[in-house]
Amino acid sequence: MSNPPSNLLPILDRFGPHLNRASPVRLATDTEPDRLVKTHCCFCGQQCGIQLKVKDNVVTGFEPWYDFPFNRGMLCPKGVKRYLQGAHPDRLLTAFKRDTTVPEGFSPMGYQEAIGRVASEITRIQKTYGNSAMGVLSGASLTVEKAYLMGKFARVCLKTPYIDYNGRLCMVSAGAGNKKAFGIDRAANPWSDIPKAELIWISGANVAECAPITTEYVWQARDNGARIIVVDPRITPLARTCDLFLPVKPGRDIALFNGVLHLMIEKGWIDRTFIDAFTVGFDKVAEHVHDWTPAKTADVTGIPERLIRQAAEWWGTAKTSFLMHARGIEHHSHGVQNVLGAINIVLASGRIGREGCGYGTITGQANGQGGREHGQKCDQLPGWRDISNPEHRAHIAKVWGIAEPDMPGPGVDCYEMFRKIDAGEIKGLISLCFNPMVSLPDNAFIARALGKLEFYVAIDFFMNETARHADIVLPGSLQEEDEGVVTQIEGKVIKINKAVECPGDAKQDWRIVQDIAAALERPTGFTFDSPRAIFDELRTASKGGVADYSGITYEKIERQYGVCWPCYSESPDGKPIDHSGTPRLFEPNSWNPVAKGAGPYYFPDGKARFNVAPFTPPAEVTDAEYPLMLTTGRVVSQFLSGTQTRRIGPLVDQYPEPRIEMHPRLAETMGITDGDWVTAESRRGDCTLKAMVVTTIRPDTIFIPYHWPGRKSANQLTISAQDPISKIPEYKVCAARVRKADGPPEWAGRLEPQQG
Repeated sequence: MSNPPSNLLPILDRFGPHLNRASPVRLATDTEPDRLVKTHCCFCGQQCGIQLKVKDNVVTGFEPWYDFPFNRGMLCPKGVKRYLQGAHPDRLLTAFKRDTTVPEGFSPMGYQEAIGRVASEITRIQKTYGNSAMGVLSGASLTVEKAYLMGKFARVCLKTPYIDYNGRLCMVSAGAGNKKAFGIDRAANPWSDIPKAELIWISGANVAECAPITTEYVWQARDNGARIIVVDPRITPLARTCDLFLPVKPGRDIALFNGVLHLMIEKGWIDRTFIDAFTVGFDKVAEHVHDWTPAKTADVTGIPERLIRQAAEWWGTAKTSFLMHARGIEHHSHGVQNVLGAINIVLASGRIGREGCGYGTITGQANGQGGREHGQKCDQLPGWRDISNPEHRAHIAKVWGIAEPDMPGPGVDCYEMFRKIDAGEIKGLISLCFNPMVSLPDNAFIARALGKLEFYVAIDFFMNETARHADIVLPGSLQEEDEGVVTQIEGKVIKINKAVECPGDAKQDWRIVQDIAAALERPTGFTFDSPRAIFDELRTASKGGVADYSGITYEKIERQYGVCWPCYSESPDGKPIDHSGTPRLFEPNSWNPVAKGAGPYYFPDGKARFNVAPFTPPAEVTDAEYPLMLTTGRVVSQFLSGTQTRRIGPLVDQYPEPRIEMHPRLAETMGITDGDWVTAESRRGDCTLKAMVVTTIRPDTIFIPYHWPGRKSANQLTISAQDPISKIPEYKVCAARVRKADGPPEWAGRLEPQQG
């Protein structure tokens, strides 16, 4: 059974998180590096260019990469300090096995012995229970090559349908909405179109903290005279500088979009020519929003009616515009409907597919885009192909050298995999770059499920909170210890360059996966000698799909500073071409393999779809017992589960621990002042943290950042309700209550101690 040691302190003392800070050598200005390596930040989906300074096989600092066009040398606090995760005292330098005889719960073991144990346990489980008793959970911060390999490994080597990825927690609602509306899942425009727009609408995106360099593009638009509309339950840093702020109740975004579209139709602020020429389904949507009057919209959303009217007028009358959104409207049990509502007002305006007129979802993880395009998603094959489509299956089966009937069918989303673990259907698990003990909702359930596994192997470079449950931990690689490509926020494929070798027994992740396949005596298809070789097979696999990478090469990426997919290797008449990529989708005369010249959108008729997006309340609404809405999100100095950033001293200094953010009016009724210990409770758990009393949040809402584990985890409270289409969890709203605590919790100052 996969349970962590009962006493956490020894495992924390051994494996951290400890804090790494710049050493005197790293700070010395007179120490010349051996070389500068042009690569990219390892954190968010912007993937800013950076130059790493390398000395004696250690990354010692960075220099700006001014020539890379996206960020032009600019970096956020995380990017500036990212190098401190290298040469870290917590770094896993050997494999570990569970050992109940030692206080820290794990003992080191040889790498080959560990691989042999993994193979023998997989063999035992599959012989006893069948191939589908093994599950695979992977990450969206991996390179495209690793993402492709993990999907292939699950379906070809393990022959299991059960693979999914933590991108399930990122962009899947946006992806599903984009697919329903456009037939393709990608930002429609390059970010260079943002400064050319006269109106920027940002819904559910704390851009300044979650995608800081994108803020620069918004500010450029502002400097050019653009108006900025921000929709959020909190007055985020960007909202403090915007022209119009709409304080929406969590989970009510679709009501706002329906209300805005109602006014656009009523006032004639729609582009009927565009609608008739390039879309279908408008009349049904118009009928649906007929009842969404400003008064009704205000009642549901909590936004004053005058602000709704102002937003609709600005959006409706603009000549150019750019709408962006992120997890704030997507992390809901109706996240897809929220996305469709946003797209509806974009299509009704006709402002898409041309310069300065665009739409895009803000990617969260490093490779959130590419991580789902090539086979990690439970229902998707490489090239954005459908695993249930016989033609798509046949194409990939041929590339993989297997018979199509031998390829498993669709699996289930990552949360449902834990339900299957809990039910005893999945007995063994492999995870790579995934920390569900912090990142999944209702994490007490996740802990119970992990405890039911017969065997669990985690691949990571730090002993994260989920890896503490593992039977075997294999030491994986940092981004700078490998090469490959990722697909960033604009849909641009860029290249990660290797800067240093893996230390100790740590191995590049793709090598570990192939070593497991070899130990299972199933090496066919898993004998790649480099990421380039994996990428070349991926290019073939993706050819002809919607996410066509066939025309992309490492050399073209470096020559162009990245290549936006789709990038074709052949013209529509089958002749080889040197395609430069597609920065802007949906331009009127553009060609795609689905429409085949019928129009710019990825449906057989070439037209975009309006979709009726009905309002649905959150899965859990407030009541007398739980009268507040809890929402969660990020802070600028931490990232996702905090596995990396909670180990970097300067970032922890900026935001050492989570706090419960609340409005002064709410605090006053409870007798709470800033810095008091406060307990937040939901129907699933409770969390005692210090209060942060601010005027920048709705009085009926509390906010907790989600980067921390254990008794500091916001996901002790969040609900496991999921969107029925995307299966994304509803992180952004659940019913909660708060009370002033009697004093510090018993673990204050010692649980997960940040040791210097």
